[in-house]
Amino acid sequence: MAMTQRQALDLWRCALTDYVRSDESDMTARQQAVLMTVALTPGPHTVRGLSGHLNIAKPAVTRALDVLEKNQFIRRIPDENDLRSVHIERTTEGMNWLRAFGGRIQAAEAGEESAAPAADLDRAVA
Repeated sequence: MAMTQRQALDLWRCALTDYVRSDESDMTARQQAVLMTVALTPGPHTVRGLSGHLNIAKPAVTRALDVLEKNQFIRRIPDENDLRSVHIERTTEGMNWLRAFGGRIQAAEAGEESAAPAADLDRAVA
C-alpha cells in the first residue's frame, strides 16, 4: 500500500532527526541533492548538466560541489575532449555516506534507531 503524504513526511522527519543528532556536520539539502544526483543517475555529470537537472544556478551547483569535493564525496575529472569542462564522479566515501543515510531512512520506516553502522556515520561535512 502506498504511503500517505503524512507518513512520508514523518518518515523523512525521523531520518533527519537521527541525522541531526549525530556528530556529523549538517549537509545542506542542495548538497544532498547534488550528491544523490551524481551517485544515483547515469552520467557523465557536469556542472551545466547538474544545474539543468536540478533547475538551480551553476554557481549554486559549484558551491555544493566544492563542499562535497572537500569532504571527498565526489571528484572532478577533467574532460579529455573539452578542457573547459570537468566530469563529476561519485567516490567510495560519498557512496558510504549515502548508504548510511539510506540506513537511517530504513530504520525510520521500521520504527528503529539508525541502522547505519557508526563507522559509516563519522564523516563530517563542513
